[in-house]
Parts: sequence; structure tokens; C-alpha cells
Amino acid sequence: VQFVESGGGLVQPGGSLTLTCLTSGFSFSSYYMSWYRQAPGKEREWVAGIWTNGDATYHQDSVKGRFTISRHNASKMVRLQMNLLKSEDTATYYCNAGTRPFASWGQGTQVTVSS
Repeated sequence: VQFVESGGGLVQPGGSLTLTCLTSGFSFSSYYMSWYRQAPGKEREWVAGIWTNGDATYHQDSVKGRFTISRHNASKMVRLQMNLLKSEDTATYYCNAGTRPFASWGQGTQVTVSS
């Protein structure tokens, strides 16, 4: 199982980023997929999730209306579109599979929101 996250960077408050996670080693189209994040000194937290065919999505209250999760099963890829970014969104972002995440995690992608 492998997760490779990319797309992070430094952005000003109010800006946008799109994160991408490429996966391998499991049957992607059969799994619920999620994005998580971990800020310095804090526990990793769930951010957003999407069911297998993409017809149902869920977002943490703090990101509703700003973040959108999507997936492309043929490419075994999940994305997180992040708009109206805030300083409190600063964290390392990870993707994972299943309603309970796999034990294996990728390296994550760092998102820093700062002026």
C-alpha cells in the first residue's frame, strides 16, 4: 500500500491550493478515501471523506464550504481543493483509505498559510 501526497506549499490567507494523492497497492475503487491533517504539536485529524463512487462526500465542520474532496477511480487518485485558506489550516496533509485508515501512511504534503 502506498500513498503519495503532493500539491502543498506556502500560500497567503484567502488563497487556494489543490492537493493530490496518488495511490497503489490496493483496490482503490472499492475504498472510502479520506484526507487528514496534522498541525505541529497536535493530533492527526480527519478533514474530509468520499465514498467509492464519489456520490457522497463529508467534510469537517471547520472546512465546510471551503474544501472539496474528489476522486478519480481510473487514476487511483483523490484530490482536496482548498479555498479561502486560513492560518489554522497550516498542517501536513495526508490521504488514507478505508473508514478506519490503513496502518501505512504517506509522507504527507505541507501546507503553510501565512502572510
